[in-house]
Amino acid sequence: MKRFTLLLLLVCMVLVYSAYVKPKPTISRPQPDHTKKGIITGADQTEKYVPYLKGKRVAILANQTSIIGKKHMVDSLQSLGVNIVKVFGPEHGFRGNASAGTHVADEKDSATGIPIISLYGKKNKPSKEDLADVDIMIYDVQDVGVRYYTNINALSRLMEACAESNKELMILDRPNPNAY
Repeated sequence: MKRFTLLLLLVCMVLVYSAYVKPKPTISRPQPDHTKKGIITGADQTEKYVPYLKGKRVAILANQTSIIGKKHMVDSLQSLGVNIVKVFGPEHGFRGNASAGTHVADEKDSATGIPIISLYGKKNKPSKEDLADVDIMIYDVQDVGVRYYTNINALSRLMEACAESNKELMILDRPNPNAY
């Protein structure tokens, strides 16, 4: 009888304890849904912005990540009838053919003949003269969100230059490729 009483007391204590002690909530990370269609970048949504660009003199700050589908943005927009008057190139150059840290000179794009003004050479910001024949600037450079990358600084200086010259700036967003 003593054993039964002790066993009953032990069971009651466990039940009382479990009634008052709540389990800690588990923190779960959201899992990506791979059944959904992929992310559509700003640049890929040409139906939303190309009509706005028609009839305007457009300049683009772009690099090798600036693509529409599988084609470089400048080549794609030109084929859609957008008047691109100049391109600004960040570190690594407009088509991504310069090594990290190498100063890049101004040049003409061999594929399109459009003048390329380097923002990673003699200057790091467009001048008022550079923007004089431009109606709207487009920024489309993918970034990985780390402070030692120069892309965010190029965007900041471009925003300043556009504000100082009273020029419109269209920023086409791209997701961080290191995120899920």
